[in-house]
Formats: sequence, C-alpha cells, structure tokens
Amino acid sequence: MSDHKQHLDTRAVHAGVYIDETHGSITTPIYPSSTFSFPKPGEAPHFNYGRCDHPTREALQQNLASLEGGHRAWACVSGMAAIQSVLFMLRAGDHVICGRDAYAGTLRLFLRILDRYNITFSLVAMEDEEAVRSSIRPETKMIWIETPTNPMMRVVDIAAMTAIAKEHDLISVVDNTFLTPVFQKPFELGADIIVHSTTKYLNGHSDVVGGAIICREEQYAEEIEFIVASAGLGQGPFDAWLVLRGIKTLGTRMRAHQDNAVRIAEFLSARPEVRRVNFPGLPDFPQSEVVARQQSGPGGMLSFELETSQVDPIRFVKAVRVFQLAVSLGGVESLIELPFSMSHYSMEEEEKVSAGLTPELVRMSPGIEHTDDLIADLDQAFHAAKL
Repeated sequence: MSDHKQHLDTRAVHAGVYIDETHGSITTPIYPSSTFSFPKPGEAPHFNYGRCDHPTREALQQNLASLEGGHRAWACVSGMAAIQSVLFMLRAGDHVICGRDAYAGTLRLFLRILDRYNITFSLVAMEDEEAVRSSIRPETKMIWIETPTNPMMRVVDIAAMTAIAKEHDLISVVDNTFLTPVFQKPFELGADIIVHSTTKYLNGHSDVVGGAIICREEQYAEEIEFIVASAGLGQGPFDAWLVLRGIKTLGTRMRAHQDNAVRIAEFLSARPEVRRVNFPGLPDFPQSEVVARQQSGPGGMLSFELETSQVDPIRFVKAVRVFQLAVSLGGVESLIELPFSMSHYSMEEEEKVSAGLTPELVRMSPGIEHTDDLIADLDQAFHAAKL
C-alpha cells in the first residue's frame, strides 16, 4: 500500500524513519555532526552543514510533510522560529490580517518586533468574514489563521478565509497546533502554509521545544528553505529526534486528550461555579456548523470562566493536585493556567479586553491521565476555592 493511502496513525510511526542503511535500525539515528565531508571542492553533498539540514531533521521533515499532506516541511528550533520564518517572506510596507485573540507570542512578534520594520497587522474577529474582507488593503500580503484560537477557542472558517486569500492573491497560513493533522487538515481547505509549535501535541511529552512549517506546494518552498537555513532557524538533531519519537503516538494521544476534554467540558458545564465553557465539542458551541465541516473532532483544549462570586480563580488553580499550574499545552500531563496573568500576560490591557480575556478565564490542557482522577481533582479544587 503506498504512503498516501495509509492511515495517519501508520504514517506517524513509519514516515521518514528508515534512513539507516548500514545497520537497519528501526529507530531514526541521531546525527550530531555539525558538518559533512565533500566528495571534492565545488561538489556539495546533500547534507553539508548542520545549520542548513542534517539527516535526523530530514527524517522528521518527511514525517511532518506526510502527516499534513504537504509538499515539503521544515523543522525549526521553536514554534516562534517557524512563525518568524514565514513572516520573513514579507517586506517593509506589507500588511497582514490576523485574529484578535491569536497566541500571545504570535501577537508579541507581530506588534512589538515586526512593526519596527514597517510591517503592519490588523487584528480582527476572524470568525466574521466581512470583518476580514473590510480589513484588506492594497498592501495586504497574508492572512494568518489560528483555529481554534488561543485561549478563547473561537473557530475560524478556513475554507472561507483561504477563498478570500485566493481572491486577493494573498498567502494563507494556518496555525494547526491545537488540532494537529489528526483532527484538522488545512491543506484540504485551501491553505498555502501550515505552522506548528511541535513543543505541544506533536512532540507531546513536554521535554523539547520545536516548531514546523509545511508548504502545500512548491510555490513557497525555495524561499522558506533559504530563510530557515540563512537565519539559522532549523532544529538540532537531538530535539528533532525527540519530536519524531513523540509523533509516533500522536493519533493515540490526541484521541485520549479529546476524550478527557469532552468529559471535563460536560462536567464543567454542569457546575454552578462556572459561568461559561469554551469547547468546540459542546452541543451549544456557537460555531458548531463550522466545526462539523472542517474538523474531525473537537480536540483536547478548552477554556472556561469562573463565577467570581462563588470561587476565587487564583485559589482554584493553586488547589489542583493532578493538574499542574503551568503554561504550554499538549503534553501527556494535564496543565491548567490563568491566561490573563500567565500565558498572555505580555498583551496590553486593551488587547486582552478586545480578545475577551478576563482574570477569571481558565485555560486547560487535559493530559492522558484517567478521566475520573482529573474530574475528582477539579471537584476538590472547586471546594477548596469556594468563597
């Protein structure tokens, strides 16, 4: 059976792996060499310098391209390095449209660093198609799509956004970190480029920082290759090996994360201490039609607002025992945090208000522990935080 017909779970285990022709290792070797010998001057081998590429990274890149159904992939030193590489395609005077509640690190790069180079950004409600259309300018070059958004879990219609991008000859980029190719296939919905923080679900074990870029077609591949190599943004061999190892269990882990998220969202929805639950898997989710059309599952992330008249948010997140109070997400262990003062603290006050962030908003990344233990932990935390 050819690779493109195999199920994702099979490709996650096998794609890009078998590169050891000497010993037949079933695990991809780590090639720590910083440089590689030339046959002769002027005749460069395929791998010639570790900053540009190396065999371990190439194995991971083949795996990533296979999972997302793309033409080519690049493994980067972090999710932010992957985002930065894509943004390096722009020039001074260019304009980008982005969601108002994108990841805080993305917004920090956009609004605090790239604005120094006369690249401008419009933060819009991307679930509103007309808001996106009205933000397009003659100098607009890119639409940056993050769905579901972090941490409000708003869903953006990828097909509608990529259609707008094609209509205006714009590059469409989708951050697929939250859902991964297990639950969302942006290339099938028209996206040009996909980015990931592989630190999160793709690696899945909270032990490495990494990022990825995948191109649907050859169109942007040569430029991204040049940027990643020239700026030194490619991932090292040990970290690439860890991500490739983590990906092998991606499908199994994602289904476990999702099962826990569904049960926890139902539990929270019934609690009087909870004002609102933001989770695409609930029947009353406001964009359920879009979810059904572009996702094969709601994923494993959720957020919720506490009733501050009943519980103290800080006491609540400090009272958990199984959950860990920490930023990041997508690991096998369950994490919980207050975005307003933790993961999104660097946003300006007006940016937080515009995005809908409040001090009582809790973001949760359920791990793969037993659901009953996670719910019991939340139950005791509610009791401990009661006013």
